[in-house]
Amino acid sequence: MQGPKKAVVFDMDGVLLDTEKLYRMHWKKAGMEMGRTAAEMDSICERVAGGTKDNTKRVFAEAFGEDFPYMECRKRCYEMMGEYIEKNGVELKPYVKEIFAHLKENRIKIALATSTAREMASERLKSVGIFDDFDAMVFGDMIEHGKPAPDIYLKACELLDVAPEDAIGVEDSINGVHSCHAAGLYTVMVIDLIKPTKELFPYCNQIYASLKEMLPLV
Repeated sequence: MQGPKKAVVFDMDGVLLDTEKLYRMHWKKAGMEMGRTAAEMDSICERVAGGTKDNTKRVFAEAFGEDFPYMECRKRCYEMMGEYIEKNGVELKPYVKEIFAHLKENRIKIALATSTAREMASERLKSVGIFDDFDAMVFGDMIEHGKPAPDIYLKACELLDVAPEDAIGVEDSINGVHSCHAAGLYTVMVIDLIKPTKELFPYCNQIYASLKEMLPLV
């Protein structure tokens, strides 16, 4: 990494919030209710993590055909997940508070780049007490082309008034890594549910097991 960085841009689900497992659980349940197998849904979840609604719809159509009732499945998934979160809440991933404190102490800007829509993301970030920690926030409904396109990371850097090459992007999904890399940020993958493959290695500058390992980087 050349020179000190001025900002860190974080994905939300699977990086800051321990919610990716909830998406996977409820996509799997919804898909199985509609006749798909657990193995099929596991494969789908690997491909759609971090992506937009349109990207997810395309992946489902490729896997199951245009006749698959994607919107019905999506609605069922989000209904079940909403009920789960209402009852159990969401949790921060380990070391989020520590790394945010470290960044603020060193006057490094913090931004959010999440595919989740503003209302839902804001509610979840407020519930865990980090909503006010960001210098800029970009939500999925603010951009035309979602991950894996670079737009969301470019927008975050624009709002921060920081060049992409002066920022670190932190992701956990294949779509997110491609988005961050394409935007020109120093790309860090923090492993959540998706394990990095050799095909993904060229797009990652660093791969860490947790946010704790990032502290020396910033």
